[in-house]
Amino acid sequence: MRTRDINKEQLVKQKAIETIVKYGLEGFTINKLAKACGISVGTPYVYYKDKDDLIVKIVMEEGARMEEAMLLDFNPEASLEDGLRIQWRNRFKYMIENPLLGQFFDQINSSTYQDQFLKMFNGEEGNLMSLFKKDLTTFIQNVVKRGEMDEMPFEVYWSVAYSPLYSLLRFHHRGKSVGGKPFQITEEILWAAFNRVVKALKN
Repeated sequence: MRTRDINKEQLVKQKAIETIVKYGLEGFTINKLAKACGISVGTPYVYYKDKDDLIVKIVMEEGARMEEAMLLDFNPEASLEDGLRIQWRNRFKYMIENPLLGQFFDQINSSTYQDQFLKMFNGEEGNLMSLFKKDLTTFIQNVVKRGEMDEMPFEVYWSVAYSPLYSLLRFHHRGKSVGGKPFQITEEILWAAFNRVVKALKN
């Protein structure tokens, strides 16, 4: 039986993410992955049962890493502006440092693999994701209780609070905004958008 090589396993995961971003989930195959890694077609099966097992494990591992990064220095007792600023800073830093993962999760979110990610976020796997949801829910409840923000459906809050950030990041990673105009995000643009978001959410 072939032994596990940690470095090769990491290579397989990284190249799987790159290949999925390049070809999409529908175009992703173990053959393409092996070619991208410069390994035999049988090597990925040393680490994963099949293609689905590989994708699900990447979703679980990278999802946990992403949510852990988003909790850094986040205090659910913080004010609306302070708490949201930490969230923006953490999300921005993570996506700038891991541009392919943003595109990878865009693919996942429009696929059946999204269920795995949602199970984690909702705490069904009993891991860090439940802590993330708990802290975010507590944060929202606190700012509503203090009268900083009106109560609203979570989906409305999320759309107002984070969609502008992710739109700017997508423009940045593409290098183009609406209409093909060249675009690169700056601190000035980032925090100008943030200020408008806070204004929109505040009472």
